[in-house]
Amino acid sequence: MSDRLVIFDTTLRDGEQAPGFSMRIEEKIRLARQLERLGVDIIEAGFPISSEDDAESVRRVAQSVTEPVVAALARCATGDVDKAATAIAPARRGRIHTFIATSDLHLEFKLRMTRETCLERAVEAVRRARNATDDVEFSAEDATRSDIDFLCRVVEAVIDAGATTVNLPDTVGYSMPGEIATFFRTVIERVPNADKAIFSAHCHDDLGLAVANTMAAISAGVRQVECTINGIGERAGNASLEEIVMITRVRPDLVPVTSRVVTEQLFESSQMLSDITGQRVQSNKAIVGSNAFAHEAGIHQDGMLKDRRTYEIMRPEDVGAPASSLVLGKHSGRHAVQKACERLGLDLARRDIDEVYRRMTALADQQKHISDDDLRTITDAVLADTRSAAR
Repeated sequence: MSDRLVIFDTTLRDGEQAPGFSMRIEEKIRLARQLERLGVDIIEAGFPISSEDDAESVRRVAQSVTEPVVAALARCATGDVDKAATAIAPARRGRIHTFIATSDLHLEFKLRMTRETCLERAVEAVRRARNATDDVEFSAEDATRSDIDFLCRVVEAVIDAGATTVNLPDTVGYSMPGEIATFFRTVIERVPNADKAIFSAHCHDDLGLAVANTMAAISAGVRQVECTINGIGERAGNASLEEIVMITRVRPDLVPVTSRVVTEQLFESSQMLSDITGQRVQSNKAIVGSNAFAHEAGIHQDGMLKDRRTYEIMRPEDVGAPASSLVLGKHSGRHAVQKACERLGLDLARRDIDEVYRRMTALADQQKHISDDDLRTITDAVLADTRSAAR
């Protein structure tokens, strides 16, 4: 089995569907170019049938990038597939991503459709898409809650019809990691032509397990992952691209796959998305949060000053983030205070450092953060007291 992991970024499509994350066409183009610099394999640029604006944004993205495949989403319906085909026509490499729900819950209550009709629609859509491009992805919406026998029938049929990628989404984030690993292994083992397609995972974060489920799917043979910058997306969001990629870089012993992603572009990509949408990532977000490489606890700061590996499993420069910071607060230690003073060009005696530390922690009990200006004010006062006592 190949150790190459295909990164399918759906920030511009699934990510944009989240409330508050809509983007104008020019903003999508700007972000698409950054995704190209980041090194993603596929950019899902939109859902053309949903609006003329979405169709135009897919077409413009297709004209604006050259390295990534540009994908357009389409339901298993003739009009959707044709609209997607037109939108990706300018792309150097285009993909049609067609989908239909396969769970009985969705078939009965949403689509009002029998299993046999669902199977027919899936095959027809894949065949029609193949007339426009040889890169066709099929997704079985709500796959993880589908009847496994029926799902395997659908997967076998769409591969026979020409699907080159088969995506089995955990659409509502319902699965657990062990469960989703068994699920993918079962489908891949039971579908006789499974070796003719790349299997893909698209996990949602409703239970906070999107990344964990994605990693479990990789362990079961999945070689494409669908993800977004900052994990944005419907409801609680999608699997976070930056987290998936850095797991593969930090733990190759357990996840022996590689990707084309230029990790030094991760922080810039995150920041650009935040700037465009006006939606900031939480400070403790893994990899790209403002606190991801910040340390306040005295024990941690002491370890960092001696060897950064004591409390950092990756370097901020590996993801393009600003340098690690030792944040002064009520949990900080004397070593961090001394280091901060040295950084500010302040040469203090040990007894003065002790007094600066005491006053800093007292101030930190009243305010959450101690700035450089705060530290200078404290230091000036301590030195003035020392000089006065010496007279």
